[in-house]
Amino acid sequence: MKNIGLYFGTFNPIHIGHLIIANHLVENSDLDEIWMVVTPHNPFKKKSSLLDNHHRLEMVYLATQEYDKIKPSDIEFKLPQPNYTINTLAHVSEKYPEYNFSLIMGEDNLKSLHKWKNYEAILEDYNIYVYPRISEGVIETQFDKHLKIHRVNAPIVEISSTMIRNSIKLGKSVLPLLSNNVWKYIDEMNFYKK
Repeated sequence: MKNIGLYFGTFNPIHIGHLIIANHLVENSDLDEIWMVVTPHNPFKKKSSLLDNHHRLEMVYLATQEYDKIKPSDIEFKLPQPNYTINTLAHVSEKYPEYNFSLIMGEDNLKSLHKWKNYEAILEDYNIYVYPRISEGVIETQFDKHLKIHRVNAPIVEISSTMIRNSIKLGKSVLPLLSNNVWKYIDEMNFYKK
């Protein structure tokens, strides 16, 4: 049975930090593939700042086309909004019974997992791979000893999509932070300049 890691994000835009983490996980864990799940609307983020779904999906496609084990995914586009992770996990598990799904998250998200809808069901049925983030000391959570939580010693990448959008708006070069195809797409479409 193939092990698929679901890496959720608005990817507004996808940047090299996302790719570094996804590639590290797929090459250094028992995950066979990573699906970059483009989130149409995160309940914790303002929708007005997001590019349209199809533009963000196109950027994920452009960023991942050279990686055999990293795939773009629009699985949440047809689900009711705002969507919750537990609903997506249930949906993909039913739609693809031949795959074993796991969740990928930063340790900052693990800290707030107890606030997620039906987090107990997620922990009961799915493995969670947690990558490190820079923080004030080690982030300890109530889930640290949980058998389904797997901390991965991935590189710490402190690049944010917000920083990239703000830099583009100010006319600064962000070329090293994006794959070339993504940068060309953003530039041609005039994204984030206002």
